[in-house]
Amino acid sequence: MNTPEQSQLGRASAFVDQYDASLLFPIPRADKRAEIGITGAAPFFGADMWSVFELSWLGPRGKPQVALAHLTIPCETRNIVESKSFKLYLNSFNNTPFDDVDAVKARLRTDIAEAVWRGTEPAGSAPASIGVTLIGPDLFDQQPVHELDGLNLDRLDIECTQYTPAPELLRATPNEQPVTEVLVSNLLKSNCLVTGQPDWGSVQISYTGDQIEQGGLLQYLVSFRNHNEFHEQCVERIFMDIWTRCKPLKLAVYARYTRRGGLDINPFRTSHPQALPRNIRTARQ
Repeated sequence: MNTPEQSQLGRASAFVDQYDASLLFPIPRADKRAEIGITGAAPFFGADMWSVFELSWLGPRGKPQVALAHLTIPCETRNIVESKSFKLYLNSFNNTPFDDVDAVKARLRTDIAEAVWRGTEPAGSAPASIGVTLIGPDLFDQQPVHELDGLNLDRLDIECTQYTPAPELLRATPNEQPVTEVLVSNLLKSNCLVTGQPDWGSVQISYTGDQIEQGGLLQYLVSFRNHNEFHEQCVERIFMDIWTRCKPLKLAVYARYTRRGGLDINPFRTSHPQALPRNIRTARQ
């Protein structure tokens, strides 16, 4: 079983520019989920939406090609992929020839599916439900920038004193009729689980149920500031803390993190089946 400490994070890494799928480093989701009380089926649906800004390969005549990529990895997969290993894997395309864009997409989908479902039993039972979209240079200027929609919690003038996750700050006020709200903040910051380097994000919380006290929610989000955990794990922790403390009827948590190494990771978790958000970057991304 791979652990974060065994990955290439925080280590000097050789530059590999010839295709090598073995560079992908999957890490099981189960251990971190157990920390937040998930030992069986998770009480949410969703996916990790990756944006790739540094993707290049060689055409059949040796001419370099470039593209952006959007990847969708369902949260039901057994593993996440550690992001530095993902970057090293993508670099291995740089001097590798492919016949066309479809061949690149197929290679990405196959390799990533193998990594995120690795260890699933029985062998061969995992679905290859990995979304891959490539965007060529002719469409670069059509890529939109849009902030997360919702009421901005950052407008609140509050005191913040806790910088490790403090779910006790979460409170909901019982209502005769449930409310439906969409709340956003740009003050989410956490740190890499292994290196401690900062990860910056914006978060959107959509819910129906007893009204969540907004000041406490903002203080809670700020409390992740010195917390070491991967993006996907932070979003699942936020979801579970709100789900168990405030007991909404419906809940969705969506975070967009700024890029590192040409990649950004944008996890989405929801208590009820719904379409994924459009993978549109924010200004900070």
